[in-house]
Amino acid sequence: MKNTLNIQNLKCGGCANTIVTQLSKLDGITEVEVNNDTDEVSFIAISEKEIETVKNRLSDLGYPIVGDANTLPKKAKSFVSCAVGRMTK
Repeated sequence: MKNTLNIQNLKCGGCANTIVTQLSKLDGITEVEVNNDTDEVSFIAISEKEIETVKNRLSDLGYPIVGDANTLPKKAKSFVSCAVGRMTK
């Protein structure tokens, strides 16, 4: 099933690259796309369990779902993820 999540802290193509790379590694997740203009991540998941896994992984990377806590450590993680995404692009 296709899912779209609105996320926080999305800044650039480096962020998008990190998100696509990391979510594509998860079992049961395919067709990961990031829209920087709308701050959305879209993907296909085989079950609700995988959707929760994606949400947790995004939060761990520093890109929590809109409505979730966006603490200073999460913001800092997003800057690191952004930099890593730019280097591996």
